[in-house]
Amino acid sequence: MYDRRAWRVAVTCAGTFLNSMAACRVANLMNRNDLRRADIHLLVVFETMMHERNVSRVGEKLFLGQPTISGALGRLRVLFDDPLFIRCGRAMEPTARAEEIFANLVPALDGIAAALSRCQSFDPCISEATFHVGLSDDVEYALLPRLLRQLRIEAPHISLIVRRVDQQQMTQRLVSGDISVGISHTLDLPANARRKTLRPMRPMLLRADGRPGALTLDEFCRRPHALVSSMGNASDDTDQALSLLGRQRKVVLTVPQYSALPGLLAQSDLLAIVPDYVAKTMSSVAGIRAEPVPLALPVQELSMVWRAAVHSDPGQRWLRSRCCAFLCEPVELQVVPKSRPAPLSNQALLAAR
Repeated sequence: MYDRRAWRVAVTCAGTFLNSMAACRVANLMNRNDLRRADIHLLVVFETMMHERNVSRVGEKLFLGQPTISGALGRLRVLFDDPLFIRCGRAMEPTARAEEIFANLVPALDGIAAALSRCQSFDPCISEATFHVGLSDDVEYALLPRLLRQLRIEAPHISLIVRRVDQQQMTQRLVSGDISVGISHTLDLPANARRKTLRPMRPMLLRADGRPGALTLDEFCRRPHALVSSMGNASDDTDQALSLLGRQRKVVLTVPQYSALPGLLAQSDLLAIVPDYVAKTMSSVAGIRAEPVPLALPVQELSMVWRAAVHSDPGQRWLRSRCCAFLCEPVELQVVPKSRPAPLSNQALLAAR
């Protein structure tokens, strides 16, 4: 015999559960129907505004006029029933509601971009795609020319827009969408970024004087040094390594880019430490020679990083494969001569039978 009271409670709970499930289905249907009022172009404008906080910069980035951006913001305010952005001086500061929308919108737009990319094919021979790439100064100077020559052969109609980045700027450039792939020595990256190591950055010493032989550590410390730093720093890993030995050097010049070094080193006693691939390019200039640094220095890694949203994009995958092929450290194959097998003895021949 069952308990009638317990039965009534169970029936009531079941009814409540079914009603709630039906309500959820109706709510989801309403949410899907609401999508008909949304325009993906508006969402892209919203995402860009969250990064730039300025109507003019959003227009420049999206190649749209300022009236178009202002109109899009007006439609977004109606869609979300919120001011979204409040003018504070020259900047447009997002409201709390805008921050909440942005947190949910970014992964959704990444998913849409990934889904659309899988539906598209990429033929480098005929593609007219434009790629936005971030390169550090050393890569732009020493490695980009070879990469560009190969890209022009394989994909003669594509366009490459290169932005100068360093390890401090890489994360912001990726998050803002200014670049889809970057190549540099990298530090911490956003959670939705991917990374692949391309090659080690071995330090080499550059000099332009005519004195024979390699420099000793004493001579290295006595000579004046030039340093390349995009941030204007007057010291780096070399100075830290010297301090551990109780030594120091004299940095008399700091420049923001590598391309200035050959002219600065020429006909002087200046020294400079650069990555090995930069040294190889610069040593092709008459009068510049490269040699090992007379002390142990840390070896950093040159990495390629990209946004997770473009990980499966056919065009981006092709570009990354070309960067790997032409920017990685060349592998020297060693030819091992074949050894002739030793003649078998009579006993071995009998055993083989």
